Amino acid sequence: MNLKNFTWSVDSDGIALLTWDMKDKSMNVIDVSVGEDLNAAIDAAVADPAVKGVVITSGKETFSGGADLTMLDQMGKTLAASAKAKGPEAAMVDFFEQSRQFSLVIRKLETCGKPFVAAINGMCLGGAFEITLGCHARIASDNPKLRVGLPEVKVGLFPGAGGTQRVPRMVNTQDALQMLLKGDQLKADRAKAMGLIDDIVPAATLIEAAKARLKAGVDPKKAWDKDKFRLPSGPIYSAAGMMVWPAANAIYRRETYDNFPGARAILKCVYEGLQVPMDTALRIESRYFANVLRSPQAQAMIRSLFVSMGALGKGLRRPAGVPASQLKTIGVLGAGFMGAGIAYVSAQAGFDVVLIDRDQEAADKGKAHSQKLMTDQVNKGRATSAQRDALLGKITATPDYAALANVDLVIEAVFEDPAVKADVIKRAEAAIRPEVVFASNTSTLPITGLAQNSVRPDQFIGIHFFSPVDRMMLVETIMAEKTGDKALAVALDYIKAIKKTPIVVNDTRGFYVNRCVGNYIKEAHLMVMEGVPPVMIDNLAKQAGMPVGPLTLNDEVAIDLGLKILKATKLQVGTQAVDPQQEKLLTFLVEQEGRIGKKAKKGFYDYPDNAKKTIWPGLKAFVGSQQDPDEINRQEIIDRLLVTTALEAARCVEEGVVTDPREADVGSILGFGFAPWSGGTLSYIDMTGTKAFVAKCDALAAKFGDRFAPNKLLRDMAAAGETFYGRMNKTKAAA
Repeated sequence: MNLKNFTWSVDSDGIALLTWDMKDKSMNVIDVSVGEDLNAAIDAAVADPAVKGVVITSGKETFSGGADLTMLDQMGKTLAASAKAKGPEAAMVDFFEQSRQFSLVIRKLETCGKPFVAAINGMCLGGAFEITLGCHARIASDNPKLRVGLPEVKVGLFPGAGGTQRVPRMVNTQDALQMLLKGDQLKADRAKAMGLIDDIVPAATLIEAAKARLKAGVDPKKAWDKDKFRLPSGPIYSAAGMMVWPAANAIYRRETYDNFPGARAILKCVYEGLQVPMDTALRIESRYFANVLRSPQAQAMIRSLFVSMGALGKGLRRPAGVPASQLKTIGVLGAGFMGAGIAYVSAQAGFDVVLIDRDQEAADKGKAHSQKLMTDQVNKGRATSAQRDALLGKITATPDYAALANVDLVIEAVFEDPAVKADVIKRAEAAIRPEVVFASNTSTLPITGLAQNSVRPDQFIGIHFFSPVDRMMLVETIMAEKTGDKALAVALDYIKAIKKTPIVVNDTRGFYVNRCVGNYIKEAHLMVMEGVPPVMIDNLAKQAGMPVGPLTLNDEVAIDLGLKILKATKLQVGTQAVDPQQEKLLTFLVEQEGRIGKKAKKGFYDYPDNAKKTIWPGLKAFVGSQQDPDEINRQEIIDRLLVTTALEAARCVEEGVVTDPREADVGSILGFGFAPWSGGTLSYIDMTGTKAFVAKCDALAAKFGDRFAPNKLLRDMAAAGETFYGRMNKTKAAA
């Protein structure tokens, strides 16, 4: 038997060991050839009477992360080409059959008559976990990093190889739906308690235990393929079922607002599939899977959250020909909340860190942030005291700039004041080696202006982290006018080392992400001044797919920071750069009422101890009147919030701030959670249709002002029938 991705051996007891170990890959992934190999191995097991059973395991540290989603991305493109050649009906038939091939292979494994046991040695997610669910028993190692789960919903899909049918036949419906809809990754003990794993054994004896399980006898016929099978939660149409399904539908609507076809399909697959035999249920699942896979939402989410994010993480924008950076020690200037967070993620990545602030007390306070974060991890069982001590040992807190003598990269994160930053830049450059790159973490100040304080502007770059640093996955890398390739390469190497996703943008006030999110928050401010109920604004934003409403977001990032940025913009750019209504609102909240945000427990909302936040009543009194919620056009509110944000992204493209739609989309989702169902700001425009988007902008501009007027690039694209990704593909083809 000639297998590409597996090895096959049979011991003297007739136990076959099928070891998944893909060549030239650090992790096993599911592609077409894996399905073909697995099918061949099943045939071999069935054909050989000497084989009593099969153990499936991995030859790598992890079992598998699941499917190679670039394969699914390509399937969507193939469908479009096939529809032109064969017609839509014939193309869809082919697409349906192609999309269910892997599900059929797992079902073949499940019903072949020979027992299969999965020996799970590490992370086992998505389609890989579906393989193990098709096996007749599952043994997991006690590897603390082991996780199992079906996270497909997070990229716009759902488990399409039997996951929506086997899980709710193994565990109660409520737990099954929660697992499927959240895409949770379960530790081995949790999975065992649910009944998804049969046993947990020491890693060193995993294969031996799996073989012993086979020798002891494993029923090769699943419970649901036998007569008188009973669902764990009973029939859907029963008293118990009616306690689950109405509530499940309500929770689904509350959490997703029906924006995600993949999540909707999970509910439908489970609901319909549990009423029929397994083979029919799997066919139902496959039909929904093919339908969701071709949906614009799934295609956009796969592209942005898997394909593009993966490419950026691997160095898509790293300059060619620049040697790999040899970074060992990172200097962090400023031990406030941002600097302390940067020090923590740097030490966590294995770097030594020199953390500098104005005096020892301030520097120590910044280091204490890392101690708190690690202590929280220890208390949750995610780290040990020794690991905490080791990380803290990597951070040197000091006010002495001479300690920067041996650092390999400096990241400045001091107060957002050009004069303060200028002083810090000069002091640091006097201490560091000539070849060391200097990076500034600033949220709005143009990097080119800051670089004027540097004696080596070609080695000066912006690295914009988002708060909180330890949780936010995006880092915006900003090129100043004179930034060189070496500085960019070093910055990207560092970001890769701390396991975050970079986007590269050109310099402008607010860069890319803050320009977009600034428009999102500003539009909410103007709505408040128009008398739109504040809670309605936030709720409709969430209905649009945003994870946090704009007023809640403003409270979290601090209202006083927004006012400072507005004042700085007015001073440096001119009064025409700010909206007087927004300025009036923020000045009232911050300077007259001291309502600076959640950090003070009072902003747009009040934040009482041990109680839910409530909108501040004084806001209505300040505005003077409030519109009748029943008379407000809800869709118009949603459109205003999404369109103003996406329109600013299009302006950034026209101005050359963003040069690749993949970075615009990934940056908007990871940076501030722009409606993930859309695939990001530019995907939202493409999905709407450029012509339709321009028409929507014109309608909003006629009613609310020129801030909604579409830019020239959008009008030209609409006239030519272009999309952002179409333009990118043309550029790549021409190159």
